[in-house]
Amino acid sequence: MIDHISIAVRDLGDGERFYTALLKPLGMAKMREWPDTAIGFGKKYPEFWINRRSDMDGVAEDSGVHICLRAPDTVAVDAFHAAALAAGGSSDGLPGLRQKYHDNYYAAFIRDPDGNRIEAVTFLRDAAR
Repeated sequence: MIDHISIAVRDLGDGERFYTALLKPLGMAKMREWPDTAIGFGKKYPEFWINRRSDMDGVAEDSGVHICLRAPDTVAVDAFHAAALAAGGSSDGLPGLRQKYHDNYYAAFIRDPDGNRIEAVTFLRDAAR
């Protein structure tokens, strides 16, 4: 149903470095760039975009914006979280089971340097443990 998503970042170069590291464990890579405007990441086509909005304020903590990306397994969820922290993001929830959502729901939550909330999830029945 959803073809692609895009989020705003204040600095496109910083955003590219951050999201290159963050999305790699999920099997995504940079696929398209509009210089000084936008970068698209994906597996087969650009499905996750970052767009430069240099004048924006940071995303408000209570904005409600939340993007969840599917990970192939728990190793990728853990790597997603570690990459976000190493690249300057912050934890919004350590990797682990979230049984309040579903018995097999394994996820990690981060905030990028601009405050965007991103999650990676896998379901243990679909993933190597």
